[in-house]
Amino acid sequence: MNIRLLSCTIVMATSLLAAAQQHLMEVNTKKTGSPVQPTMYGIFFEDINYAADGGLYAEMVKNRSFEFPQHLMGWRTFGKFEVRNDGPFDRNPHYVRLSYSGHRDKFTGLENEGFFGVAVKKGATYRFSVWARCPEGGKSVLEVSLVDNDTMGEDQRFATVKVDVSGTDWKKYTAELKPNRTEAKGALRIFLGGSKAVTDVEHISLFPTDTWKGRENGMRKDLAQALYDMHPGVFRFPGGCIVEGTDLESRYQWKNSVGPVENRPLNENRWHYTFGHRFFPDYYQSYGLGFFEFFQLCEDFGCEALPVISCGLSCQFQNPDPTKPGVHVPVDQLDPYIQDALDLVEFANGDVTTKWGKVRADMGHPEPFNLKYLGVGNEQWDYDEKHGGYGPVFTERLKKFSDALRKKYPQLKLIGTTGPNSEGWDFDLLQPRMKELKVDLYDEHYYRDEQWFLTHGLRYDSYDRKGPRVFAGEYACHGKGKKWNHYETALYEAAHMTGIERNADLVHMATYAPLFAHVEGWQWRPDAIWFDNLRSFKSVSYYVQQMYATNKGTHVLPLTMQGKPVAGQEGQDGLFASSVWDAAAGEVIIKVVNTSKQPQPVSIKLNGMKGERTATTLTLQHEGPMTDENTLDQPEKITPRKGTCQVDASKGASLLNDNVPAMTFRLYRIKK
Repeated sequence: MNIRLLSCTIVMATSLLAAAQQHLMEVNTKKTGSPVQPTMYGIFFEDINYAADGGLYAEMVKNRSFEFPQHLMGWRTFGKFEVRNDGPFDRNPHYVRLSYSGHRDKFTGLENEGFFGVAVKKGATYRFSVWARCPEGGKSVLEVSLVDNDTMGEDQRFATVKVDVSGTDWKKYTAELKPNRTEAKGALRIFLGGSKAVTDVEHISLFPTDTWKGRENGMRKDLAQALYDMHPGVFRFPGGCIVEGTDLESRYQWKNSVGPVENRPLNENRWHYTFGHRFFPDYYQSYGLGFFEFFQLCEDFGCEALPVISCGLSCQFQNPDPTKPGVHVPVDQLDPYIQDALDLVEFANGDVTTKWGKVRADMGHPEPFNLKYLGVGNEQWDYDEKHGGYGPVFTERLKKFSDALRKKYPQLKLIGTTGPNSEGWDFDLLQPRMKELKVDLYDEHYYRDEQWFLTHGLRYDSYDRKGPRVFAGEYACHGKGKKWNHYETALYEAAHMTGIERNADLVHMATYAPLFAHVEGWQWRPDAIWFDNLRSFKSVSYYVQQMYATNKGTHVLPLTMQGKPVAGQEGQDGLFASSVWDAAAGEVIIKVVNTSKQPQPVSIKLNGMKGERTATTLTLQHEGPMTDENTLDQPEKITPRKGTCQVDASKGASLLNDNVPAMTFRLYRIKK
C-alpha cells in the first residue's frame, strides 16, 4: 500500500460538555459483540473485461491452439500453410501445417497479435513453447522473433531465437526470448526456415518467466500481487454470469478447466457479444486459468475458496421463458449437473485414490484443498403469478442439489441466491425461500447509484437473524450517467461497508465486483484494478476494500450516536461509522466516513478505556474534484495516508476528538 504521512486535525475539548456540542459517538470497548468472520472481506473474480485471458492469466498468445471458430483469428499467415484438425490433443484438435514456399526467399510462417499487442519489457525473459513435428520426417528450424511492424529502424525484430524441430512424433519445444527494448504493441513471429521439411505447429505459447510464484502456467505477477495485497478472506470464482452462459453450451464447465493445459477446450465467453457498444468478437476462454489454478491462488492468498457452479439454468436475463425447449435443463434431467457438483468437491477434497482426487494429484497437488463452501447458481430467480407464473424455477433445482450435496458432504456450506436485485418482487420472493431450503448463506447483488448507498446504511440491521447468513457477493456504487470508478462513489462504498461490519453476526462475506479491467478491453466500468499490457493501477474502490480487509478486527464493538447506529441517519450530518476489536493486536479499530460536503467535528468516547494515548490513523481523502480517479499515468493520485491522532484523558473514559474533513474516510487504531 502506498501511503503518505498525514497529521490528524485535532479539535481540543476541555470537558465532555464541550465535546457534546460536536457529534458524540460512544464505543463500548468492554462489550465485544459478534465475531467478524475471517471470510468477511474477499474478492470476486469473473472473466469480464479481459480479466483472465489477456489479464491475470499471463499467456501472451491469442488463440494459441487455433480453436477459435475462425481458426486463424489473431494470426497473420505467410507463404504455404494449412489448418488441420487431427492434432495430438483430442479436445483441441486443430494445428497449422507449414510447408516450403517453393523459393528460398519466400517466407512461410505465422504472426500473432497477442491481446491488444504483445507487450514485453527490456531485459525480461519470456518463455516460448510449441508442440511441433516434421510429419514427413527430416528436420526444420523455426525462427521465433518478437517484432515491431511499425518500427522506423532497420530491423523489425528485437529478439530472436531458433528452435530445431525433428522427428515425426509430436514433442514440446521451448526457448527463451530476451528483448533488447520495451515494446507495448509488438507481435510474435514464426518463420519456417533451415530446410524444406514440412512442419506442424500446435499450442504456440509465450509467457514471462517471472510469473506469480514462478509457475510455468502462471499468473501475471503484478496483478496477482495486487490481489494478495488485498488480504482477502474469501475468493469467489469463476463468476458471475459466465457460470450460467448465454446458453447451456457457453456455461462454465469446471471439468474442462483442469488437466493438461494443452487439452483444455476453448469456451465461448459470453462477454464478447453481450454489449453491442463494446463488442469483442475475439474474446474467448482458454481455460488456462482453471479451477486448479483458482484453488492454488486461494492457497497462496490464505483465503477460503468459493466456487460457483451451474444449476442447469442459462442466463435468465437473456432467456426469460424457462419453458422454451433447450434453453434450460429440465428438473428431471439434472443428474449430470448434480454429479458435476459432487465431483468438484471430490476434486478439491478427495483422497488421491478417488477419481477426481487423482486428477488433482496428477496436476501436482496431492494434498486436498479443503473446500468448505459451494455456491449453486448465479443471479437465478423464481417467478410469481404476476411475472410469468412459471413458479419455483430456481429453488426446485437448488433443492435437488442441496439434497444430494448434504447427503454426501454434510459439512459443506451451501450458498443460494436472491437474484440480481437488492429489493423488489424477485428478491422478496426468494429471500424467505432461502430460509425454507436452509442454505447456509445466500448471495445478494446490488449495483446501485449514489443515493441508494447513502440511504441504505441500515440495510442489514433489521434482517431476520434466524435465517441463513448473508453473502454480499457483488456490489458497487454506480454513478448516475457515466458509470465509472471515481473518488465519490468509492467513498459511498466505504460508508455502506460500515453497515456490513456492524452486522457481522449476519453478513459473513462481502466481495466488491467486478475485479479487473483492461483499459482497452473493458465492458463494465467500476472495477477494482485496471491494467494495460505493461502497467496496472488500483482504483480508489480497491483501497477502500483493502482498508477494511486489513483492519477487520475479530469482534464487533457497539458504536452509537445518541443511542443510534451511525448510518447517515437524520441529524447525523452524513456520518457513517463502525467499530471492531482486534484481539490479536489488542486494539480498538474505528472507521468513520464523512459523506457530507463540510468538515464534521467528531468526539469518540471510549467507554472502558482511561488515560491518554496516541491513535494511528489511515485516511482516504481527496481535495480535488470528486470525480477524480487513479490512472495508469497517475496510479497513486488518491491513496490512503498514515497519521496519528491524540486520545485525551477525560472524566470516566478516554476521548478522541477530531475534525473529519468533508468527503473523507478515516480509520483509527487505538491500543487498549
